[in-house]
Amino acid sequence: MMVHPLFSPEIKLMLAEKNSAGLREFCESLHPATVAEALDDDLTPEQIWEIISTASIRTQASVFEYLTPAQQVLMAEKARPQMGQLLTKMSHDDRVDLLRRLPGRVTEAIMRLVDEADRKDIATLFQYGENTVGALMTTDYAWLPGTLTAAEAIDQLRQQAPDRETIYYIYVLDDPLRRADGSLSPRRLLGVVSLRDLILAPRHALIRELMETDLVTLRYDDDQEAVTQLFARYDFLASPVVDDQFGLLGIVTHDDVLDVVREEATEDMQRQAALGPIEGDYLNASFYRVWRSRVKWLAVLFVAELFTFTVMEGFEELIAAVVVLALFVPLCISTGGNSGTQAATLVTRAMALGYVGPRDWKRVLRRELMMGLALGGALGAIAFVRGALTPSDTRSGPRRVKEEFSVRVPAGTALPAQEGASLWGGKYWDVPLEAGTPQTTKMEKNARVRLPEGMKDLDPPAKQADGWVYQFPAECEVRTEPVSRWRLGAAISIAVLGICLWGTLIGCVIPLIIRQLGGDPAIASGALVATIVDVSGIAIFFSAAWVILL
Repeated sequence: MMVHPLFSPEIKLMLAEKNSAGLREFCESLHPATVAEALDDDLTPEQIWEIISTASIRTQASVFEYLTPAQQVLMAEKARPQMGQLLTKMSHDDRVDLLRRLPGRVTEAIMRLVDEADRKDIATLFQYGENTVGALMTTDYAWLPGTLTAAEAIDQLRQQAPDRETIYYIYVLDDPLRRADGSLSPRRLLGVVSLRDLILAPRHALIRELMETDLVTLRYDDDQEAVTQLFARYDFLASPVVDDQFGLLGIVTHDDVLDVVREEATEDMQRQAALGPIEGDYLNASFYRVWRSRVKWLAVLFVAELFTFTVMEGFEELIAAVVVLALFVPLCISTGGNSGTQAATLVTRAMALGYVGPRDWKRVLRRELMMGLALGGALGAIAFVRGALTPSDTRSGPRRVKEEFSVRVPAGTALPAQEGASLWGGKYWDVPLEAGTPQTTKMEKNARVRLPEGMKDLDPPAKQADGWVYQFPAECEVRTEPVSRWRLGAAISIAVLGICLWGTLIGCVIPLIIRQLGGDPAIASGALVATIVDVSGIAIFFSAAWVILL
């Protein structure tokens, strides 16, 4: 939470001056979120208590709900008597979330300060698993029996409203039934009436005649992601949560859904970046937990990337013969990772929104196949132009020879150095050698030997019976005959087309497979897809170059 630049200094000044009236006016007149924003991390829990204690208990609870989780925990750990009163005024779901974050001993100390009715309500919500609708709901809803008239309902609603989280929807309930063990079951949900319809209805109209009976509900054990889909589809402000007998257990409100949306979006982004979900905000999260979350996936991906060495070892001869290919490896491989990440992101998001499911794999595969060909064709054309424009000097594949070596030529054959100029204006001298010239290893192609910087010619040859022997110094560069610019361009473009197509297919298929296996498809985006495509893309790249260039 960002520190408020205007109010934070004023708060500290009033606190230092013991200005209780000013602090009370500040807490009561501004929105609780603004008040909480001004209570920055420099303030101790005792100081925050001193500030908000000047306001009414309802305002204290509202401000407390907007504090950061870290501030809430620090304040609650003091087990002040105020916490007992505060819990009674907090939203039912928010106070359960707070108690879940606290150490057990602190929770027990605070629960002793809460009255019996609130303890039972907290215990009821505590029984639902995390990330379920039951853990997200609140039992603080407005309800009416169906036998009331509209006028009677409004009068009763006035009495309920101050203690209810929302009154825009009023739930019509039946009388509770007694179970075999003597306890009362939750009241069965008969219908719902909006506050608008209730106000506009004739005074003597019965609630059961006004209520809507075609209801869309949530089950207490549904995953919290189901809530976001339902609210997005129907534009609800709140939705009822029921049990197997359609008994009303609570409601989920739109503000809680926004929290779920933010939480799920954050979790998906972290998974896409090869992170385990990190609870809490970045700066307050434990360094060890963040390190552990990051290092697990990085280690897995690093080990997977090691297979690139295995693949490249199989093409060692090709790399030695056409050294210029090494310059295009990052370009081609990154293309596969980018196209794969695009496809994975699109498919993963479509699955999250309910537009795509595992049963749609044929349509997804067909679409991404055509898309991969179209994208690969466009990028391949660019790659062909870049490959064809590669300078002859670069296409000749320089190889530095660190040790001295000799070359034997027929007697009377001179090897004069030829002057050349680099792109930046520097001078160099090359000695041309024809294919078949014997040296340390026999020359298989026409080549040029570039002399070390500052050396302009060779020493006179040593004359032997079978020819002349020229001695070359260490640190020379041997440049073979350049590969054809057109063949190089074709090899690069075909490789880009194949890698882009492969990356697109991998990116769309992996999320579907993970969802089918019951996992979160978000982990298939980003780093995972890029790693898989990197390893397989190298094989595609060098295979295309092998066929075309050798």
